[in-house]
Amino acid sequence: MGCCGSSEQKQREWKPLEDRSCTDIPWLIIFALFCTGMACIAGFSISTGAASRLISGYDSYGNTCGQKNGKIEGVELSGRDQTDNKYVFFLDPCNIDILNRKIKSMALCVSRCPDRELKTYTDVKKFALQNGSELCSYDIPVSRYPSHGERSKKCPKLPVPPSKSLPVFHRCTPVDISCYAQFAEAFVTFVSDNSMLHRVIAGVMASKEIIMGLCVLALVLSIILMVVIRYISVVLVWMLTALVVLGSLGGTGVLWWLYVDHRMNLTDQTGTTPTPQQQLATGNVQALLVYAVIATVFTVILLLLLFFMRKRVALTITLFHVAGKVFTHLPLLALQPFWTFLSLMLFWVSWLGVFLFLGTTGSPVQSEETGLVEFRMSGPLQYMVWYHAVGLIWISQFILACQQMTVAGAVVTYYFTRNKSQLPMTPIVSSMLRLTRYHLGTVAKGSFIITLVEIPRLILTYIHNQLKGKENACARCMLKACICCLWCLKKCLTYLNQNAYTATAINSTSFCTSACDAFVILVENALRVATINTVGDFVLFLGKVLIVSCTAFVGVLSLNYQRDYTVWVLPLLIVCLFSWLVAHCFLSVFEIVVDVLFLCFAVDTKHNDGSPGREFYMDKALMVRGREARLGGRLWLGPRFSTSNTSSLVC
Repeated sequence: MGCCGSSEQKQREWKPLEDRSCTDIPWLIIFALFCTGMACIAGFSISTGAASRLISGYDSYGNTCGQKNGKIEGVELSGRDQTDNKYVFFLDPCNIDILNRKIKSMALCVSRCPDRELKTYTDVKKFALQNGSELCSYDIPVSRYPSHGERSKKCPKLPVPPSKSLPVFHRCTPVDISCYAQFAEAFVTFVSDNSMLHRVIAGVMASKEIIMGLCVLALVLSIILMVVIRYISVVLVWMLTALVVLGSLGGTGVLWWLYVDHRMNLTDQTGTTPTPQQQLATGNVQALLVYAVIATVFTVILLLLLFFMRKRVALTITLFHVAGKVFTHLPLLALQPFWTFLSLMLFWVSWLGVFLFLGTTGSPVQSEETGLVEFRMSGPLQYMVWYHAVGLIWISQFILACQQMTVAGAVVTYYFTRNKSQLPMTPIVSSMLRLTRYHLGTVAKGSFIITLVEIPRLILTYIHNQLKGKENACARCMLKACICCLWCLKKCLTYLNQNAYTATAINSTSFCTSACDAFVILVENALRVATINTVGDFVLFLGKVLIVSCTAFVGVLSLNYQRDYTVWVLPLLIVCLFSWLVAHCFLSVFEIVVDVLFLCFAVDTKHNDGSPGREFYMDKALMVRGREARLGGRLWLGPRFSTSNTSSLVC
C-alpha cells in the first residue's frame, strides 16, 4: 500500500496486542526475491570456478594450482597439469601496488614454498633439484637458472626470503618482518619504522591474554550498567543540570567581570592621545560587552528552559528507572546484542567470501602491458558487484531493524500487560516469533528506505575521497554539505522507523500507517521527545565514557604490572575501541527500550485517563507523569484530547 493510500479508518483506536495480522506482504516478496538474487550470484561465482581460484590460487598464465587446467587461447603456458603444484609463489612478493591493494608480481604454481633464504640463482637451482619445486617460469629449464638471459624477469628476485604457506589460502608468504611492513603500508601508510612495527606487533601478541580479559571486563561492565543505570540516572541528570547552570552563570559572570575590569583600565588612560594599544583595548572592551550580553541572554534562556522543562526532565529520569525494571523482568534483552552481532558477522563473512569470489570470476584476459592473465567480468555480469554491494547495505539494515522490532515487541508486551505475572515465559522469543510470522515485510520496507538514503551518501563520500586535492573549494563544500544532509536524513529516518516498528508491534499495522501514527504522536509530544533525546543521549554517552575509562584504567594497571610489554599504545587502543563498541551495542538496546517506553507512555496517556474502564497500563512510577501529561495535553492541545474528539491518525 502507498503511504497515502491507507484504507484504514480515520478514527481508529489503538488496541495493543489485541489483533495480529501480516503486514507489508509485497515487500516481503520483494525482499525474498532480492535475497534469491544474492544466492544466485554466490552460486554463479562458485560454479564458474571462482571459489577454487580464490582458495587454491592461480598463476600468471591462468592455471589454477592443485588441479588440471584447460588451454586458454593465446596463452602459451596455460592448460598445464598443476595437480602436484598446490602453492602460489610470487617472484617478488614485496612489490605492492598501494592504490589497488594487490601484488604486482608474476605468480607461479610450485610444489613447495622455499623454507630458507636463497641468495643466488645457483641456490634456486639446488632447491628445485632437491625438492622438485621450480621457482622460475615454466619455459626455463632448471639447468639454465643461473645463466638464462631472462632470469631477472622470469625468476624470483634475489635474495629469495624464506616463506610459509597460509593455512587455507595456498600462498607462499614471506616470514621476514620487513616484507610484512610493506604489506602493512598498503593499509596503514604511517608505518615506516620496521623496528617500531615489530615492537608493536610483539606487544600485541605478548599481551593478547590481557586484551581478551579486558574485553570481557568491558562486556561485564556494560551488562551491569544496563541494570544499575536506573539508580544512578537521577544523580547523573541533576549533576549534568547543575554543571550546565553553574557553567553558564560562572562564564557569564567572568565575562562581565572582564568587561568591567578592562573598562576601568581604559577609563584611567583617557585624556591622552589614543595610541594603537588603546584602540586595541577599546575594541577588546566592545567585544567583551557583546560576548557578555550574548552569554547573559543565553543563560536567561537556558534557566527559563530548565524551569519550564523540569517535569519533562523528571519524565526522562522516570523512563530510565522503568527501563531498568524492564531488564530485570526481561533478562534476555541483555543477550540481544549477541544475536545481532553474530547474525551480522555471519552475513558479513559470507558476503565478503562471495565478494572475493567475484574478484576472480569472469573470463581470462591477457594484459597487454605485462602479458599476465587476469580474470575479468564483462557485459551484464559486471553489474553483479553493484547488486552485491546493495545487498550488503539492505540486508545489514534488515538485521538491525529485526533487532529493533524484536526489542520493541518484547517491551510493548511488558508495558501493555497489566498483571506482570501473566507475562509470557520468554517475551523476547515470543516477539521474535511474531516478527517472523507477521512483520518481516514491514522490517524489509523500513530497511529499504534507509538503504535508499545510505547508497547516495556512500557514493558521494567515495567521490569526495577520490577527488581530494583535485576539486575546487566550492565543489568540496557542496559535496560535504550533501553528505551531511544525507547523514542527518538517515538519522531522522532511522528514529522514525524505530517508532514505526513500535507502532506496528502495538497495533499490527503496515509500515506507512505505523510511521504516520508514530509521527503524529511524536509531534504532539515534541518537547518531551527533545528532552529525552538530549538528556537521555548524554546520560548514555556518559555511561559509555565510564565503561571505556574503567576498562582503560584496569588496562594500564595490568600492563604496568607486566613490565615486559614495551609498547602499550596499540593494546590500549584495541581495548578502548572494543569497550566503546560493546558499550555502544548494549546501551543502544537500552536506548531503544527507553524510546519504546516513551511511545507506549504517550499512547497510554492519550487514550486513557485512569477512570474506570480506561485505566492506565503504565508502571506506578510513571503514573504521576501520566496524569501530568493528561493535564498538560488538555491545556496545550485543547479538544484534541477530549473523550468525544479523538485525533485522527491518517497517513
